[in-house]
Amino acid sequence: MSMTIVRDVRDLDRWAGGAFVPTMGALHEGHGSLISIAAGSGLPAVVSIFVNPTQFAPHEDLDRYPRTPEADLELAARHGAAVCWFPSVEDLYPSGLDAARREAATLALPAVACEPALEDAIRPGHFAGVVQVVARLFDLCRPRRAIFGEKDFQQLRVIECMVEEELQRGSRWGDLSIVRGPTIREPGGLAMSSRNRYLSAQSRERALGLRRALQVAHAAQRPETAERLMRETLLAHELEVQYAVVRDAETLRPVSDLRRPTRALIAARLPEARLIDNSAMTIWR
Repeated sequence: MSMTIVRDVRDLDRWAGGAFVPTMGALHEGHGSLISIAAGSGLPAVVSIFVNPTQFAPHEDLDRYPRTPEADLELAARHGAAVCWFPSVEDLYPSGLDAARREAATLALPAVACEPALEDAIRPGHFAGVVQVVARLFDLCRPRRAIFGEKDFQQLRVIECMVEEELQRGSRWGDLSIVRGPTIREPGGLAMSSRNRYLSAQSRERALGLRRALQVAHAAQRPETAERLMRETLLAHELEVQYAVVRDAETLRPVSDLRRPTRALIAARLPEARLIDNSAMTIWR
């Protein structure tokens, strides 16, 4: 079946009720796995490609963010997308970007977006832009399911909480459900990311420290031990550590033991890029 390309939002109505995969483009096999989940759901798989300005701070890499539309279309079609939608800024922010940024600054965010002191602390304003654009995409696309990857775990929890809160209010999105997709890794274990293409061969080897840090954390029976081991491993790979923590898998708040579901989460910098990764921790009864 051929894939439809939608550029006029008025042509999106016929795809309402589908399985939706929102992306910023520069697609890789991690995105492909999410599209495959959508395509296997029995619903039309709808992929959006939009680099959202409101989730980037002025010093971040909005202009540098990779844009590969032709390759994106090929990958989306190969993984079973029924439609690839390219929203315009005017579709999503009809009052303009300045008004959109002012609106984002006033949004009430789920607690998981502003209390854990993870991405919310490192990238202030980021989740306001994420919540804003995803809500607008849902309004226009009207999906029945939306698929998000576990690789951006705090973002995943923010979207899950946003939808849960909207459902409690009587959701304008009907019976929308969020589906999780597992983190997809390169052969060496590096989590796939659009920013990996920035890495030199030397930096790519150092970046494997994120995966190795998560692996050593699993041997720990205390969260503080896991955090120490992760930090030591990251530093041994000459990575600039922004955080290396173990948190409650739902709230992302600090924990004192590993007797319930927890998540190890890492953010670290290399000269070329900032990388994040995470994994579920072993439960010790």
